[in-house]
Amino acid sequence: MNSPTLQDQIVAVPDRTGVYIFHSADGDILYIGKAKSLRSRVKSYFRSNMGAVKTEDLVRRVASVDTIVVGTEAEALILEANLIKEHQPRFNVQLRDDKRYPYVKVTVHESFPRVWVTRHVVNDGSRYFGPYTAVGNMRRALDLLKRIHTVRSCRYDLPGEAPGRPCLDHHIGRCQAPCVGLQTQAAYRAMIDQILLVLEGETEAVRSQIDTRMRAASEVLDFERAAQLRDVIQGLDGLAREQRVQKVGGGDHDVVGLARDGAIATAVILKIRRGRLLGRDTVRFHDILDEDDAALLATFSSRYYLGQGEEAIGELPREILFPARFEDRALLGEVLSAAAGRRIVMHAPSRGEKLRLVELANQNARHALDDQVTAQVYRGRADEVLYQLQDRLDLKVVPRLMVCFDVSHTQGTETVASAAVFEDGNPRKSEYRHMRIRGEWGNDDYRSMAEVVRRWFTRRLDESKRLPDLVLIDGGKGQLSAALGVLGALGVTDVAIAALAKRDEEVFLPDRAEPVRLDRRDRALHLIQRIRNESHRLAVGYNRKLRTRRTIRSELGDIPGIGPKRQKSLLSRFGSVPGVRKASEQEIARVPGFSRVLATRVLTYLGR
Repeated sequence: MNSPTLQDQIVAVPDRTGVYIFHSADGDILYIGKAKSLRSRVKSYFRSNMGAVKTEDLVRRVASVDTIVVGTEAEALILEANLIKEHQPRFNVQLRDDKRYPYVKVTVHESFPRVWVTRHVVNDGSRYFGPYTAVGNMRRALDLLKRIHTVRSCRYDLPGEAPGRPCLDHHIGRCQAPCVGLQTQAAYRAMIDQILLVLEGETEAVRSQIDTRMRAASEVLDFERAAQLRDVIQGLDGLAREQRVQKVGGGDHDVVGLARDGAIATAVILKIRRGRLLGRDTVRFHDILDEDDAALLATFSSRYYLGQGEEAIGELPREILFPARFEDRALLGEVLSAAAGRRIVMHAPSRGEKLRLVELANQNARHALDDQVTAQVYRGRADEVLYQLQDRLDLKVVPRLMVCFDVSHTQGTETVASAAVFEDGNPRKSEYRHMRIRGEWGNDDYRSMAEVVRRWFTRRLDESKRLPDLVLIDGGKGQLSAALGVLGALGVTDVAIAALAKRDEEVFLPDRAEPVRLDRRDRALHLIQRIRNESHRLAVGYNRKLRTRRTIRSELGDIPGIGPKRQKSLLSRFGSVPGVRKASEQEIARVPGFSRVLATRVLTYLGR
């Protein structure tokens, strides 16, 4: 039986509410959308004179269509957001979070919470504050706050996992050692509550307490302590300045701003709680020529707010302000209200203080968009360097995707290799790879280089991934010849290859008898030096890691009865072999899997 044609599938689309999915001939998902009437919406794509270039391109690529029928428009909205988040179809507008600015993370879900700075926000039950633009001031203020409130810096899962004795932080006054019961959970929590107040913008009460302690220190002539407390006050004032915004009746709001410039746009969400600006999220859009502002707001709002976890939805404010009305605004409000268990209003103000807040968000979005345009200018400069490199090495194509291989070993042992990948002149760290050399080559760098090139390209070909425009080899003519032989055997003949020798920074090319010598000030040389250094750093770091493991195994692995699992338990508890050597028999015996007899044996073999 013949498979139904695309036209047959379109005719069979039900006249129901749901989600439609367009597939390419290869089965890839091109676009995901929702509709109150699937039949009407899907047919509308295949009418003549659609007008929009992007839509015409989409329609030309569609080979099949799937539909998922749901009961209500709200269910369709949620399903669409979840499917787009999972599959990231190329023709749906892509949202990209701005991760440049740091947040302060408080692990409130832990019995003894920790506090630190992070640039990654995940739905793990912690509370995040920020982002902070004055990074230096924020770090100094937070560090001083942690000293005053003695927040623990260890990573033990308290109270279940605990060391046998307090660490150095306790002895220098930076922790009250809750790990060994010297500070109660209630007292520790009270301390964390004080820090949360500061991060929420309530700095006055804490500032008053610290000011009282500073004056008391001055009265007893403890000027060093008074100076520390003065610095804390200055840091608190800095945090308050960054958080402060004009009060709007003491209310809680998310305020959305939007700015666009041709095919790119930026949305900014100002998070205002109790009249104070506590954070800002930035989301970027690309390739949106066919989208109007209302469509952008609809796409952004549903995917941004429905993409958050239950805990984040529970903390949403009572009102979300938008710069304009858009389709599904009321429907989104109903869905979020149902999820949060209370009413959440979606409002596009036209006057008053709320309109002023939306204008402020729009200004923030414009500034963020200007930064994005500036970044594109810098990428243009990177293009100049790539063109220079193409000219210097007489390459057939601009080397936009480059990979550099390096080999590292320790006197012929622990031989490893690395592959550092650069795209458009910048590191693509998700593509970085390191590997152990399998062949028993010892210190034969040529054969090791051949192995790493063969393994990397074989996997690349098997996975049908894009091949690099330029392969760089860290080495000279010998390494270059070894890599060339492998590429020829694999049938890879259209990839440029060069070797960069460290001694004189000479570039060896396959079809030239003499090396290319670039001017030391040449930016093209600086670029290939940078990728070579990245590859070298990656290889040396992996070699050092394996060498450390071998050293540890040789010391602990020689002890009868101490297998890999018990070695791992010892190192997890005491951190290193010297840490194990310093521990007492009682402390070692308390490690899971150990007894007093084993503890005595460990210390005996380690020379205690």
